[in-house]
Formats: sequence, C-alpha cells, structure tokens
Amino acid sequence: MRKILLLAALLLPAGAMAQGYSRALPRPPDDSNVKLDAPGLMPKKGSQGAPEVRAQPQAWPRLDPGAVICRSEADLARLAARRRGEPVAGPVDCQPVRAATAITVTQRKGPGQTEIRTTDPAAGGTGWTDAWLPEKAPASAR
Repeated sequence: MRKILLLAALLLPAGAMAQGYSRALPRPPDDSNVKLDAPGLMPKKGSQGAPEVRAQPQAWPRLDPGAVICRSEADLARLAARRRGEPVAGPVDCQPVRAATAITVTQRKGPGQTEIRTTDPAAGGTGWTDAWLPEKAPASAR
C-alpha cells in the first residue's frame, strides 16, 4: 500500500502539471485567420474527362458561303431579275462567296439590298449583296 501511495503522489503532480501546461498555452479564437483549406497549400484535383474546348468567336457581320457580291446595285438588280426568270440585257458582274468573309455594312436599302465592303480587299472589295444581314449578331456569333 505504501508503494501505491508513493506512486500516486508522484503521478498526481505530473498530471496536474500537464493539465496546467495545456491550459497555459493561448488558444486561437474561433474566428482566427488560420485556414486549413488554403488553395495554395492543397493540391488541385485533376478534372475528369476531356478538357472543354471553346469555339472561336466568328466575325460579324459576315457573308457565308453561297452569298453573292455584285459590283454595282444595277448588277444586283439584274441578278434578281435573272433569278426570277426574266430576260436580262447585258452581263451580270457578281461573284459567289466561297468562304465566310468578314464585311462592313456601308448602306442598307432594304433587307435584300445592302452595300458592303469586305475587310480583305482580295475577297471582293466594295459591292452589293442580297444576303440578309441583321443589325445585331446572332447568339452563335457572339
């Protein structure tokens, strides 16, 4: 029994000191700036699957393949008459657009008569087209 009391006398102060020591350390407040989910410290998780590929924005306004560029408004009128099956005097100086071509709208005389200028002079330069060109770009071209 004497050994038990001696052992208890030795351990009791050590346990009390350990509790006192842990209470003596300052505890950080609950709203401290210590964050365990800091983005610079945690490794990033890799995405699953293929990466997302975004489409390049398209030029607007533009003429798509199949549209025509006529040298003058008279040529555009003769082209329209020829398409209706009416006889036309003289040649029609128009060329089809083979690839999407960026343009600048110079003047509008209705939905089927628009004076345009191509941004690339080799693509046709200044002329007239009967392509429908809305004032605002469609959502797909933004």
